[in-house]
Amino acid sequence: MSVRELSAAPNAAALYSKAALGGLRHPGGDSLPGNEFVLPGVTVDPAELAAYNQVCGFPLTDELPGTYPHVLAFPLQMALMTEPGFPFPLLGMVHVANRITQHRPVRLGEEFTLRVRAENLRDHAKGRQFDVVSELVPSGSDSPMWTDVSTYLRRDGGSGGGKREQLAPPTPSAIWRVPGDIGRRYAAVSGDRNPIHLHPLTAKAFGFPSAIAHGMWTKAHSLASFEGRLPDAYTVDVRFAQPVLLPAKAGFTSWRTGDGWAFELWHARKPKPHLTGTVTFD
Repeated sequence: MSVRELSAAPNAAALYSKAALGGLRHPGGDSLPGNEFVLPGVTVDPAELAAYNQVCGFPLTDELPGTYPHVLAFPLQMALMTEPGFPFPLLGMVHVANRITQHRPVRLGEEFTLRVRAENLRDHAKGRQFDVVSELVPSGSDSPMWTDVSTYLRRDGGSGGGKREQLAPPTPSAIWRVPGDIGRRYAAVSGDRNPIHLHPLTAKAFGFPSAIAHGMWTKAHSLASFEGRLPDAYTVDVRFAQPVLLPAKAGFTSWRTGDGWAFELWHARKPKPHLTGTVTFD
């Protein structure tokens, strides 16, 4: 593993321009680059955290929501995936799953190091998939207090492993009314300005009938519904399914399990989930 230490967070807007150019090349390959990007001396801006909490539905406290460090790691993830030797272009990849483990709460005022790497390239029924692993490590320590595993799929035209099982839609515990501008609002607080989230016209260029909500916004908004019911250490694991076409109405449901919670977000009129997930207590 080759470690590259950064002096500042990469510019996500510039990286999207780089990603657009990268879409013109297809380096391919059967291996991921053995690079780890490291950014020391990271702290959280209280105003930026407050804006994120407002968009995602979290209360204002001095503890970071479990999904917030993903925002801090996102520019490093983009930098890693837009390197010349990366085997797949960034635009067009599908974020299919995300697992976050919080070993202890992360608080405002703490200083930490971010580490990001790609690993576990493997076959998928519809192409190839791999994981981008991000870790938050307290300054002066080697043990992460927060770990994020984002799984991405690069489609190659495969048809998949069969028809997805359709479940009967559950009785929702909440109805989400998702505004048409949530993609732009989440982009402003996260830096994720993928064009499929920003406007119907730019989304149509990538094959969507309208702009779609960020998967990490749906995960964050789901996690916010468990406020006051989570321990200090937990894992929240989700799989993204049907995109949320904006504006939207969706049904959210959750139930207790033996080791935590399970939850789903459903299309308002069709028996198709947008997201399925679990929260397990560590």
